[in-house]
Amino acid sequence: MIYYDVTKMAGASHRSGLTRVSRRLREELGRTLVPVQWDGRRRAFVLAGGRGPAPLAAADWLLTVELFSEAERAGFRDFVAAPPCRLAAFFHDAIPLRLPHITWPQSVQRHPDYLKLLAGFDRIWAVSQASRNDLVEFWRWQGTVPRARVETIALGADFDGSGRVARSSADTAGRAALLCVGIIEPRKNQEFLLEVCTALWGEGLDFDLQVVGRVNPHFGGPMARRFRAAQRREPRLHLHAAAGDAALHALYGAARAVVFPTLAEGCGLPLLEALWRGVPCVASDLPSLRENAAAGGCLLARVNDAADWREQLRTVLADPSKLQCLQQAAARRPLPRWADTAWCLLQGLE
Repeated sequence: MIYYDVTKMAGASHRSGLTRVSRRLREELGRTLVPVQWDGRRRAFVLAGGRGPAPLAAADWLLTVELFSEAERAGFRDFVAAPPCRLAAFFHDAIPLRLPHITWPQSVQRHPDYLKLLAGFDRIWAVSQASRNDLVEFWRWQGTVPRARVETIALGADFDGSGRVARSSADTAGRAALLCVGIIEPRKNQEFLLEVCTALWGEGLDFDLQVVGRVNPHFGGPMARRFRAAQRREPRLHLHAAAGDAALHALYGAARAVVFPTLAEGCGLPLLEALWRGVPCVASDLPSLRENAAAGGCLLARVNDAADWREQLRTVLADPSKLQCLQQAAARRPLPRWADTAWCLLQGLE
């Protein structure tokens, strides 16, 4: 039996990468999973919905894609030290340790304990080789000898289970638009993108910049205010703090390219999901994104290098032949599906 940890994700309302991973895995694995939640009072897992204790047995697996610490889950350290079943987890990234100055304080505080607890698991799947390297290096730095066996796993590009889209230049023959999707916060680097696009507008390139994402309540307020002030000066800038599925689908359909100027990522799901929709991507040249961009349909620009970003964006905005090559590459390249992710997971839990 596989028990699936939904302690936080069961009630999550926002659309983060973590909630998407949790939801899509649960959809693909279906009835093979029994959802459970950590009960701090009992210091044990209980069946989701308050249906009593989870009957974990030695032959069972407890699978989690969530983040956790002893401070957030009273008694969890003891549970990991002497578990009643086998433990498996997804590892996403070490960003709170690498960029603490622009990460939620709660995440910075939790992350060292989270990585230490993972060492006591039996199986871990990192969402990229870059993330795996960060986890293993942390344990080495701590002098920790992990019980965990760590592999990598490809996350699915089919974000909502829909079919793959192949596009041509005719689909974006109208007014050019760039689309940036992600929470409004310093790590996603949307202000840098605005500076780059402002320079391109100054050169005479005519295009819209569509920025979609909820505002990070800790860091995002000042950024959102600066964007709204910029909107009053520049009508081609559009900020969507909340966009439903239909609106987001329309924005993807009109986009010349998805732009992803992020400073750090564990996997970079937006890149994969853009390609699934047939939209080329311009992204930061990070190790984790390079893993997913290498097979085609993407241009990589050096992190925070404004000149390089202007050059790559000019390519998708003003070079029809290159854009067509990117679209064809996006349509031809293999992309992982969440069904593949679930299959690999089940093979590893046999």
